[in-house]
Amino acid sequence: MGSASDENELFGPPAFDMEDKVKVKKLIRNDGTFPNKEIGETLAKKGDVGYIVGIGDYLQMYYIYAVHFVERGIIVGCRKKELELVEEFYESNVAS
Repeated sequence: MGSASDENELFGPPAFDMEDKVKVKKLIRNDGTFPNKEIGETLAKKGDVGYIVGIGDYLQMYYIYAVHFVERGIIVGCRKKELELVEEFYESNVAS
């Protein structure tokens, strides 16, 4: 029997929506998939804030969230377990 981390996330909706503000829960380093950066180079630090600019999938099992880290000037693909919601786009843009 598989663990919870082996569950296919694509059976449900994405955890985040486009333009949601998110924060990184742990240090993210280049695993070799980020172009023009050395393997092991820091891409985002714990606590960095960014915005969801794309949602894709990996291995037909996991959502990958393209997060634009404005201050760093890069877009990094992150898994749900690496992110936490800071502010939902809809709530922050509804007229009062």
